[in-house]
Amino acid sequence: MYVRTIKRKNKDGSVVEYVQLAHNVRHAKKGYAQAQVVYSFGRRDQLDVDAIKRLVKSLCRFVSPQDALQLQAQANGDDSFTFIKSRPAGGAYLLRALWDRLNISDCLQKALKDRNFTTPVQQALFTMVANRALAPMSKLAIEKWAAEQVYLSGEQALQVQHFYRAMDFLLENTEAVQKEVFWSTANLLNLTVDLIFFDTTNTYFQTDEPGPSELKAYGKSKDKRDDLPLVTIGLAVTREGIPVKCWILPGNQHDAKSVDQVQKDLNAWKIGRVVWVMDRGMTGDKNRRILQRAGGQYILGEKLRGNHLSEQALNRRGRFKVVADNLHVKEVYVGEGTGRRRYVIAYNPKQAEHDRITRENILQRIDCELESLNKFSRKKKNKAQCNILSHQSMGRYVKELKSGKLKIDKAKVRQEEKLDGKYLLSTSDSSLSAEDIALGYKQLMEVERAFRTLKSTLCLRPIYHSKDDRIRSHVLLCWLALLLVRIAEVETGMTWPTIRREMQQLHLGEFFYKNGRILQHTELSSTQRNILKKLKIKLPQSVLEVDLNT
Repeated sequence: MYVRTIKRKNKDGSVVEYVQLAHNVRHAKKGYAQAQVVYSFGRRDQLDVDAIKRLVKSLCRFVSPQDALQLQAQANGDDSFTFIKSRPAGGAYLLRALWDRLNISDCLQKALKDRNFTTPVQQALFTMVANRALAPMSKLAIEKWAAEQVYLSGEQALQVQHFYRAMDFLLENTEAVQKEVFWSTANLLNLTVDLIFFDTTNTYFQTDEPGPSELKAYGKSKDKRDDLPLVTIGLAVTREGIPVKCWILPGNQHDAKSVDQVQKDLNAWKIGRVVWVMDRGMTGDKNRRILQRAGGQYILGEKLRGNHLSEQALNRRGRFKVVADNLHVKEVYVGEGTGRRRYVIAYNPKQAEHDRITRENILQRIDCELESLNKFSRKKKNKAQCNILSHQSMGRYVKELKSGKLKIDKAKVRQEEKLDGKYLLSTSDSSLSAEDIALGYKQLMEVERAFRTLKSTLCLRPIYHSKDDRIRSHVLLCWLALLLVRIAEVETGMTWPTIRREMQQLHLGEFFYKNGRILQHTELSSTQRNILKKLKIKLPQSVLEVDLNT
C-alpha cells in the first residue's frame, strides 16, 4: 500500500494534481499488477493536512517507536540526517522526576557531604532503583542495561564496581537515609501517619553458599520454599500504602520478636502518637505493652481459635452494627480492672457464605474418603486414616472413635459455623470507634500489597547475593523502588505495570545530522500526558541537542 499522485489536464489547459491511497492488485487475465485506489484524499492544493496528521498518528500505534523514528528519518530525504537507534526513556524520566520531587538526592547528599567519593554514588543508586522498577536484573547486567537499553541521562558511564560501592554507602547510612527520605516524602505529600501498619514476610535464596551469616536461616517460608534458606523482611507503611521503613531480619526469627526493635526504631524518629496495626502473629501481652510505650496504641488481629479470651469475646451477646454490605461490627469487653480488654468483632456476610460453601465441599470430600476406606486392606486403611486425620482441611472436622473408626465431628462443625465470616480485633485505643478500628485493620492489606509488589513487580526474590551486607543493600534498593512505585500508583490510580507499560512506549531516538547528534523523543500519547499531569511532572522536551559539531 502506498500514496501516489496523478495529474489531470483540464479543458482550459490547467493541470490538477490528485493524491490517492492505492495498492497493487494482480490482474487475473492480464497477468501483471495494476494500481487499485483505496481512498482519494482529493486535490493536492486542497488537502486536509490536519486529517492526514491524525491518520499518520493513528497508524503509528501499530509500529514500534524505533520503527517510527526510522521511517521519520527516511521520509526526511536528507542523507545527512541519519537515524541511529532508540531507547525507552519514559519510565526512567518518570522515576527520575519522582526521585527529584521527593528530594532523595538532597537526603543522600547530607550523608555524602563529609565523604570524598570519586564514585558517582547518587547516579549509581538511582540507576539500580530504576532498574528494579523497570526491568529487574542482576547487578552485573545493569551495566549493559544502563548503557544500551534505557535512557537515564547520566553524566558518567557506570561500571559494576560503581554499583557495589554505592550499595556499601547505602548500607552504611541506612538509618539516616531512610529517616530523611521518609520525612521528605511525608512533608511533600502531606502523608497521614496516625496509623502505622506493620507486617513481615520472608524471601528465599536460590543457593545456600557456605559461610557465616546472621541473616540466612531455615524457617517457615511464606512462599512455601522451606527447602531454601530465608531472610525476613519487616515493612511499615502509612494508611496510603507508602512505605515508612523496612527491616532486614534473620530468616528463622518469629514475627513477634521483631515488634520491640520496630517500635524502638520508629519511636526514635519522633513521629508522634501513632496507632500500630499488626496481624495475629504479633499478639502477646509483652508486645501489647511494648506497643503502648511512649503513648502508642495498637489494633491487633486476634486468633479465633485456641485462645480463652478470644472465645469469651466471641461468645459475648450484642447486636452487630452495619457499616457496609461487607462489614458488620460489634464491640465487646472482656476482663475486669486493669485486665479489662476491648475487642471488636467484624463480620462479612459474603465471606461467611464463602466459608460455608468451602466447609460443605470439605465435608462432602470427607464422606467420600470415609466411604472408600471400606475398599482398602487393613494396612492401606490405616495409612489412609492417618492421611485424613493429618490433612490440613479434612483433619479439622474428623474424630477417631474408641473402635478406631473415623467419623465427622458434628460438634466441631457447629463450632466452626459460628466463626464463618468473622475476624477478631483487640485495641488499646478508647478514642477510636468500632467502625474505625475495623476499617483501619482492613487497610493492613496495603502491607500485603506492598509485599506482592516487592516479590513480583520488583523481583525481590530469589536473592542471589550471598553476603549479609549485600543482602541488606539489595532489600534497601527494593524499598526505594517500592517508594517511587507506590507514590505513582496512589497519585494516578493505576497499577505500576500499567504505568510502566505506557511510559516505556516513550522512546528517545538518536540521529546524526550535519551539525552533530540530536536526541528526540517520540510524541507523547494522551495516556502518557495524563500520567505525568497527575504526578505533577512537567512534560519532557521534544528535542535534545547534544554534541554539536562533532
